[in-house]
Amino acid sequence: MLLRPSVILWLLFGIANTQFPDGEELDKPVLFPGTRERTRLHAGWRFWRSNSIPDGVVYEHRPDANGDELVELKPRIMPAANDFIADPANQHQSPDSQPAVNISFASPIFDDSNWENVTVPHDWAIKLPFITGSNPIIPAAMGQLPVHGVGWYRRDLVIGDNINDTIRYLDINGGMSYPMVWVNGHLVGGRPFGYNSFRLDISPYLKGGSNTLAIRTENLAGHSSRWYPGAGLYRNVWLTTVASVHVGHWGTKVTSRDVSKDSATIDFEVFELDSATGQRRPEPVAKFPRQVLNLASNKTETNSSVIINSPKLWGPPPSQKPSLYEVVTTLYAGRDTQRSVLLDSYETRFGIRSVVFDPNKGIIVNSEHVYLQGVNQRHDLGALGAAYNHRAAVRQLEILQEMGVNAIRLSHNPPAPELLDLTDQMGFLVINEIFDSWVEGKADLDFHLIFEDWREPDLRSLIRRDRNHPSVILWSYGNEVKEQSSDDEGAAEISVYLRDICHQEDSTRLTTSAIHFSSPNSSMAQTLELISINYQGEGIRYGPAYEYLTGNKKTPQYDAFHEAFPDRVITSSEYASSLSLRGSFSFPVTPYNSAPVNSTGGDIPNEKGVSAYELYTAQAGSSPDRVFLAQDEHPSGNWGKVDLAGFKKKRFWLYQARWRPNFPMAHIVPHWTWPNRTGEITPVHVFSSGDEAELFVNGESKSRKTRESDPGFYRFKWDDVRYEPGEVHVVTYKDGRGWANDTIRTTGDAVGLRLKADRGP
Repeated sequence: MLLRPSVILWLLFGIANTQFPDGEELDKPVLFPGTRERTRLHAGWRFWRSNSIPDGVVYEHRPDANGDELVELKPRIMPAANDFIADPANQHQSPDSQPAVNISFASPIFDDSNWENVTVPHDWAIKLPFITGSNPIIPAAMGQLPVHGVGWYRRDLVIGDNINDTIRYLDINGGMSYPMVWVNGHLVGGRPFGYNSFRLDISPYLKGGSNTLAIRTENLAGHSSRWYPGAGLYRNVWLTTVASVHVGHWGTKVTSRDVSKDSATIDFEVFELDSATGQRRPEPVAKFPRQVLNLASNKTETNSSVIINSPKLWGPPPSQKPSLYEVVTTLYAGRDTQRSVLLDSYETRFGIRSVVFDPNKGIIVNSEHVYLQGVNQRHDLGALGAAYNHRAAVRQLEILQEMGVNAIRLSHNPPAPELLDLTDQMGFLVINEIFDSWVEGKADLDFHLIFEDWREPDLRSLIRRDRNHPSVILWSYGNEVKEQSSDDEGAAEISVYLRDICHQEDSTRLTTSAIHFSSPNSSMAQTLELISINYQGEGIRYGPAYEYLTGNKKTPQYDAFHEAFPDRVITSSEYASSLSLRGSFSFPVTPYNSAPVNSTGGDIPNEKGVSAYELYTAQAGSSPDRVFLAQDEHPSGNWGKVDLAGFKKKRFWLYQARWRPNFPMAHIVPHWTWPNRTGEITPVHVFSSGDEAELFVNGESKSRKTRESDPGFYRFKWDDVRYEPGEVHVVTYKDGRGWANDTIRTTGDAVGLRLKADRGP
């Protein structure tokens, strides 16, 4: 007989800077009090890929796969969404039988000895050759890498003799895309959206001893994304073992209220005592009084509160510290902890902080005004591909923090969960985003094909997974969706529907959806709690450099939106993401703040010249530094302030000078090796956080400038310098005192190659 369970909650302090283990350590089972065990399924996988559909199945019939001979598996996948569909009437009934098709790749007796041995996370496309030709099947926007096709992954699972006493879940952090899971030849379920994490109960299909796990992923052939998506099991896969009574998957909710430096009230909720994940850490340095909550045998949730005096607040550096706490939910079977059996222990990390969005004061974090100094960050790791790599993710964030970034918009899809662990630890403010398209697609084969079915479960599961992360300050449920420009009620209805789901799952955060062609009086704009604007705030194709361009034009819209919505905060969610290459400079330099670029024809606007050494914009659009869209012939876009290898472009130092005013720095642009420009005008620009700068060329002063004397106040410019080989040196000052220096020199012929690690052993 199952004894009545009780839940014990206590608060642990001092969890910070924990490291995600690397290599083989991740493959060792992590044991918890009770019966919980979590194992990363990293090694032991065999992989095979086909350009076409080799197995006779498809999630559902679609534009690129209409053959009658294909068996549709959607009816067997949709029940996996039921835990995230609020209305039972809309939930899905599982079919009584397995699909009427024999899939050899899922069979335990299939011989996969000739398949490739891989580790997971795995991106099958990144190591393959680029697709060439005049009409590649995968467009340049997706990297022109062979992400298309069907990929099968297989591995063995060895299960002990306690199979009847425990429940085993497969936790998949993401599979690109349409991942579907078989155990011992039985289809268990899946999740078509490649960015969402999901869990499947595989217990009914396991046996003691050796078992076969098979996972199918498929990327549709053609234009299925607007960026490089990756391919395959590109995020971590876990096996979680728990007792039959246990804490639910993402089954705790921790929120803070009435936050001050003196005290804070922490509210705890525990949901669905039937599933969970977690990881045990060392003993805490402090422990708060625990609370014992006795549950009725049929109760599936509980809640409690505690007041913490003098809390360590979570906030963004450098003025605040990202302090983290942890709450442990312990589940016993019995009437009290002295006469009971420990069933489960589940840990939830969180931070105590207050975030206020004030339309006149901006964003207030823990009573301090904080400017959002942000970037848009995609999920891939450049030349390493989309497969999650912890050290590479850390390095990306370290580089951004060095530049002065304190905010990240996760554009335009859910991240790997480990990334949010890092943003918690490092103190970034995060806009967590989902859905680049709704009903109307931006590409023939993108998410719009499954939006109607999966919008609710995908959004609910994202919020349940991520709502305890203190770094997440805003939910964004759309990006530049096509519905925004139609101005019909359908766009407003979808926006309200998604907004309401966000608040049902998390009432503590505001929501938004990024717009770029909506007017303040549009029906969709009316539904937004926070106005999130892409580009049109600064104006689109606006300014003298863009007068000759055709297409939609907009004057700067910030004031218009503020007048229409005086009680709402307005953010610029995309801006200034312009084209540039490391070490690439064009002459002459235009006096415009921004100009479209298509060639290196100089500074004449109708010749589409460049604007300045570090600022290039798109011929198609046009606020200063707008995102570059023109180089379709290249498999890599050249926007951003850091390149795909993590090397800094010149604009990195422009932003550092602006965003880190108290950090002594100076950086000279361009380089000083121009063998064919002797005697020609070669302007010199300096980015510095100082307020004065004096430039020397071969020891001769070219004048001392102040910020006030230069219209580009975040840079110093000497536009009449003529090139001569030698040395360029700048001395900068702040408040009359020496601040930072920089020197560049003319180089000779290359004599060697030096490789330097970015960190010590």
